[in-house]
Amino acid sequence: MPVFNAHIPANRFSSEQKRALADALNQSLVQGLGIPEGDRFIIISEHGDSELSLDPTFMGMERSSDAMIITVLLGAHRPLEDKRAVSAAINRLVVEALGVSPDDIFIALIPVPNENFSFGRGELQLSEGSPRW
Repeated sequence: MPVFNAHIPANRFSSEQKRALADALNQSLVQGLGIPEGDRFIIISEHGDSELSLDPTFMGMERSSDAMIITVLLGAHRPLEDKRAVSAAINRLVVEALGVSPDDIFIALIPVPNENFSFGRGELQLSEGSPRW
């Protein structure tokens, strides 16, 4: 059910690396939250220099030109320990997949009530309860 949008620098990563990024994001859910692999909804957006701006040192980071913003629409029912687990898994797996610095990955978790997700057919499949995972 989580939906990722990875905002990455334009022309920095190859098609293979973008596929590896998508795989890493999907695996962060599998490993961090126990979500089924088929729960895969990922958007990768490339942005030019004037369209993606991350302060290079805010919060004591040392960001490079590889810096990216990853937003995750996540079920609002998730407790803090789940959020910590998925954030750590995202960072670790993206670093492994792309060879970027851990400082280059800014993550924003955006809580969304489960009843606000439609997986197709215009139905709100989770409106009557939480998913099994």
